[in-house]
Amino acid sequence: MTNVTVLGAGAWGTAFGQVLADAGNHVTMWAIEPEIVESIRDRHVNEVRLPSVERLPENMTATGDRAEAVRDAEIIIVAIAAQFARVALEEFRGLIPDHAVVVSLMKGIERGTGKRMDEVVKEALELPDGRFAALSGPNLSKEVAARMPAAAVIAACDPAVARQVAAACQTAYFKPFTSNDVTGVEMCGSMKNVVALAVGMSRGAGYGENTAAMIETRGLAELRNLGIACGAKADTFGGLAGFGDLVATCGSPLSRNYTFGFNLGKGMSVEEATKVSNGVAEGVPTATAVLALAKEVGVPVPLAQAVSHVINDGISFDQMMAELFGEDITEE
Repeated sequence: MTNVTVLGAGAWGTAFGQVLADAGNHVTMWAIEPEIVESIRDRHVNEVRLPSVERLPENMTATGDRAEAVRDAEIIIVAIAAQFARVALEEFRGLIPDHAVVVSLMKGIERGTGKRMDEVVKEALELPDGRFAALSGPNLSKEVAARMPAAAVIAACDPAVARQVAAACQTAYFKPFTSNDVTGVEMCGSMKNVVALAVGMSRGAGYGENTAAMIETRGLAELRNLGIACGAKADTFGGLAGFGDLVATCGSPLSRNYTFGFNLGKGMSVEEATKVSNGVAEGVPTATAVLALAKEVGVPVPLAQAVSHVINDGISFDQMMAELFGEDITEE
């Protein structure tokens, strides 16, 4: 039995905590909200963030104490909102055991710095490359929590670390694969949220399968080209973290980014969509960060740019499509 700590008891963090518990590990959830800590520790539920699960496994507990949470951890899972990750993780600096592996479930690019989550985690915790892994894939939290069959890819520069994490989360319904392309997995996980916003907008505006398929395909090409320019492997974008996650995120109302985009497509402002969604979807700040990154490496990202114009300038979805189509004839 491995001691695993999950930092962040949101829907995905709690669902993945259940996966880890089902795999036979002792799981400690850390949360800043006292009511969530109490409900997981004493009643084995998280009715605030994951009410669909009637009872969490007995080998899951929770604490709000940072030092207690990580003291005996062999694997530490980070499931904090991407834009708040650096500040939250800095509070754990110096508390992480020297042997512990840190795994990021986060998907996003840090606003202001343009850094991927692997870079943020390692900087905030002063963590060496060899003790980091990223996990990503088509993992809608509610479906994973219901123990529906799912898979993910775990990327680490050290193959032994990737295998260690994979062994800790393999169950009858959750299948992990391994990779050494940390950059590619991170880029896939963050940029697909921007594509999901665009697909959601198309659905909210009343358009059908052709439009959605066009956006997904061109979006995948954009994130692949940008990823390769940043050092990622091309094959990663056709795998679970790339194409797989794109299909799940762009095709389900369970996706927060899709739903946020849907509301924008219906004509809501960003402020109105934020209110309805109880927060901003990760693809919103990521769109701006992607533009900055693309400019830095010299890769055109017309879809991300058009999405940014909807978010920042308030143009409609139809205006966005007119911008995307343009008049030039180009090769695919």
